[in-house]
Amino acid sequence: MNSAFWRGKTVFVTGQTGFKGSWLSLWLHRLGARVTGYALEPPTQPNLFEVAGLARSIDSITGDVRDLKALRQSLLRAKPQFVFHLAAQALVRESYADPVDTYSTNVMGTVNVLEAVRETGSVRATVIVTSDKCYENRERVTGYREDEAMGGHDPYSSSKGCAELVTAAYQRSFFSGSGTAVASARAGNVIGGGDWGRDRLVPDALKAFSAGQTLLVRNPEAVRPWQHVLDPVNGYLTLAERLWVEGSAYSGAWNFGPIDGHDRPVSWIVEELARRWGDGATWRIDEAPQPHEAGMLKLDCSKARERLHWHPRIDLGTALDWTVEWRRRHAAGEHVGRLTEEQISRFQDRLSR
Repeated sequence: MNSAFWRGKTVFVTGQTGFKGSWLSLWLHRLGARVTGYALEPPTQPNLFEVAGLARSIDSITGDVRDLKALRQSLLRAKPQFVFHLAAQALVRESYADPVDTYSTNVMGTVNVLEAVRETGSVRATVIVTSDKCYENRERVTGYREDEAMGGHDPYSSSKGCAELVTAAYQRSFFSGSGTAVASARAGNVIGGGDWGRDRLVPDALKAFSAGQTLLVRNPEAVRPWQHVLDPVNGYLTLAERLWVEGSAYSGAWNFGPIDGHDRPVSWIVEELARRWGDGATWRIDEAPQPHEAGMLKLDCSKARERLHWHPRIDLGTALDWTVEWRRRHAAGEHVGRLTEEQISRFQDRLSR
């Protein structure tokens, strides 16, 4: 990722009030881009968008990606050169409780973004962010490659597979040779400071530990591709640059996962978090009946390594260190906007090595 490239670029981000969208928007602003965000109100209290003061740094619009008219008008007014679509219903368990909202947001929301991009002549590059859970999971130990079948047992995973199919169809039908390059990005389980999402392992763990409570763990043997949020965000920015420079040659799907061998079971993550937190942090297995969740999930990121020269810069131990550090320093009353930018600076130092 070329930091100088983004200076003065106009960027439209959906989902800027979410965890990953806030990190992306803050980094883009730091790089000198002019950022417009479009999203619902922040999904949690507290949240990174507000505590980092991001509304003072970007033009933030409150809106629903299911509202095509409002989304189209916002894009036309912003005249962006780049679009990053991150707005989503992002929780597996919530998708069981409200599958209709999950599909309408994740599938029709993606349709609406691509429709609005079609009508906005300024856009040259669009990155649709989905999930590593979009693949038809066969519980195998080898990583999934970008050309493998979409699927999903639960509504969330299925909706992300559908969003991938929508993106591929739009790219082939409407954007091939159009001057607007479109790609999708599939990342692993992201962690980092500023995530207070419910039913997510690391936020749930830090919330329990900070309150002196025992964490309840649903699936301790489930294996996931854990990574610090800045690694996939760097992938999205790198991909968008290549779309700008090379166009449709870089369209299609891309995996952005952790360092090989850093896929770990939930129990390992919890033990490492508890050790770093200290203060008698404890956990136990939740014996209550649970809905189905995949047991093994891994990504093959060789395409991104070979064609984008992208590779993860933060090992899993460091990712946990930075996450706990962020939460501790926030609890101590530090200004987390500066803290978040400090961690971005550390990450950029790693990019230059």
